[in-house]
Amino acid sequence: MSDVASPPSPTALTSADTTTEATTTTATTTGAELYAERRDVVVVRVDGELWDLDREIPAGHEVEPVTITEPDGLAVLRHSAAHVLAQAVQQVNPDAKLGIGPPVTDGFYYDFDVETPFTPEDLKALDKIMGRIIKEGQTFRRRVVTEDEARAELADEPYKLELIGLKGSSAEAAEGASVEVGAGELTIYENVRGAGRETETVVWKDLCRGPHLPSTRLIGNGVQLQRSAAAYWRGSEKNPMLQRVYGTAWPTKDELKAYLERLAEAERRDHRRLGSEMDLFSFPDEIGSGLAVFHPKGGVIRNAMEEYSRQKHIEGGYEFVYSPHITKEKLYQVSGHLDWYADGMYPPMHLDEELDDEGTVRKPGQNYYLKPMNCPMHNLIFDSRGRSYRELPLRLFEFGTVYRYEKSGVVHGMTRARGFTQDDAHIYCTREQMKDELTATLTFVLNLLKDYGLEDFYLELSTRDPEKSVGSDEVWDEATRTLEEVATASGLELVPDPEGAAFYGPKISVQAKDAIGRTWQMSTIQLDFNLPEKFDLQYTAADGSRQRPVMIHRALFGSIERFFAVLLEHYAGAFPAWLAPVQVKAVPVADAFDDYLADVVTQLKAQGIRAEVDYSDDRFGKKIRNAAKEKVPFTLIAGGEDVEAGAVSFRFRDGTQENGVPVADAIERIVGAVRDRVQV
Repeated sequence: MSDVASPPSPTALTSADTTTEATTTTATTTGAELYAERRDVVVVRVDGELWDLDREIPAGHEVEPVTITEPDGLAVLRHSAAHVLAQAVQQVNPDAKLGIGPPVTDGFYYDFDVETPFTPEDLKALDKIMGRIIKEGQTFRRRVVTEDEARAELADEPYKLELIGLKGSSAEAAEGASVEVGAGELTIYENVRGAGRETETVVWKDLCRGPHLPSTRLIGNGVQLQRSAAAYWRGSEKNPMLQRVYGTAWPTKDELKAYLERLAEAERRDHRRLGSEMDLFSFPDEIGSGLAVFHPKGGVIRNAMEEYSRQKHIEGGYEFVYSPHITKEKLYQVSGHLDWYADGMYPPMHLDEELDDEGTVRKPGQNYYLKPMNCPMHNLIFDSRGRSYRELPLRLFEFGTVYRYEKSGVVHGMTRARGFTQDDAHIYCTREQMKDELTATLTFVLNLLKDYGLEDFYLELSTRDPEKSVGSDEVWDEATRTLEEVATASGLELVPDPEGAAFYGPKISVQAKDAIGRTWQMSTIQLDFNLPEKFDLQYTAADGSRQRPVMIHRALFGSIERFFAVLLEHYAGAFPAWLAPVQVKAVPVADAFDDYLADVVTQLKAQGIRAEVDYSDDRFGKKIRNAAKEKVPFTLIAGGEDVEAGAVSFRFRDGTQENGVPVADAIERIVGAVRDRVQV
């Protein structure tokens, strides 16, 4: 099984590594006292846990300052902004019921139970109210409460009462609930006006673990609400539908402006918009949500992507296999997917039942499933006959289409789809071979991603979730240690992803940054000792004994569809010449030069170049504009002087032009650019 990345999830307010100085307390103090001269410090880390600045710290604890610009500080800023949003909503609508309001990547959200959805005008009004609350400088005050006290104070908040009931390890059952309740004490945060004065007033409160900024004033003017959407309470369709308001928060207005500019650029690059404009793919309602169809031009790009990948896999010693889209239930019972992944699978189809004339079952039916992963089928291929150590490593590769029943709220074009094709490989090797094989696989993956134009990478190591995994601690420890050694040896930054592994083994994922600095999860490499055990896979060792192979799961693109979308956004539709659906557009100055350019196009096609003449009735200027709009890498123009000289004029995407280029030279340059995968 190979993972496809999910959208950003709520950011936990937990400790993180930092290079800031630490101190050990010798007497009871507070973070505010320790760092009174540091205006950039907004919370402290006490023995690795985030605390409010005004919370008393006993002697003998290690304390580190946390600034608003580091990840934990940003998360606290955004969570504090979420509280101000909730306060603003209840100020406008006292009947609004509170859900959950965690920080997320680049921002925050808060869920509300309200009678009518929020409109854009509502969000503008809420922005203004938030601005007044922020400017007022209300104090965030932490107060420890018992469960009974919390229930009494929040008696009018049904969703908060439900979270109190989830207190403890089961709090994970609520999406984002870790920012409100956990295994420790319950706390309520109050927003206090005029703190320390005789007239101080508690103007609002919320169930929350914290911590928060000392004052709303520190949120500053780098906050903006963005949009609203419907969201099920605790992420389940069985629960009430709430209204979720999203916002973003940054330490300064300039950082907010820069972020909004990045968002605008991302919107311009949105693969769904570009896919429609460039006639590459679509999502017909008649087929279903999250199921794309590729149009001819999109098919050309996809085929070029796949063909280059096939070529490289052949050179890398992979063997191609194919497996069906559907299988009997037992296969996924053996693999464990029905135990651990059933919610992500389409419902079963009950087939093959036979009845006699009286309607009595003569032959019982059985369940069939659309496959969500290819690995169980590849295990059957390995197990189809006896295997020798001489065959290992055995690298099986498939462009295998899989189906996963993603919730409608998370389906997002081709980056989160319900049907997609993985470039899936499963490598079977000995324990002695596995480290070298993992190293070679990671090198193979990185080199191929670079060939498609991605250059900026770091690695993420996903480790075991004890509640959602199979196998012994020993094999997990060995697998995790081996992956960590391979990742470290690559020289790339390695970031931990605690408890993020699949149920059968730890994972390295390659995280790649695109042209506008966004990070995408790309390739995944997983080391698995457990599925070979479940399928009783064996090979004959050199001494004649029967041994268990190690299994490496590897998806390079993640999925063809998702990688297509990432490249489309990375290049903003202007694919490098080797991937462009039309590589050359020939535009005659007048109809009299059609045949001349048709001959040039014929020569280009003979060299494998995707070229065409614009025979449309449009005027010359519009033809040039159309070629630019279609993001064609090379536009060849010919008029009378060109014909006399046996030449063409070269026009590039950026609008520059070279005149009088001999036809043979033009063809050689185009063929070379395509062959060498040059971005023009």
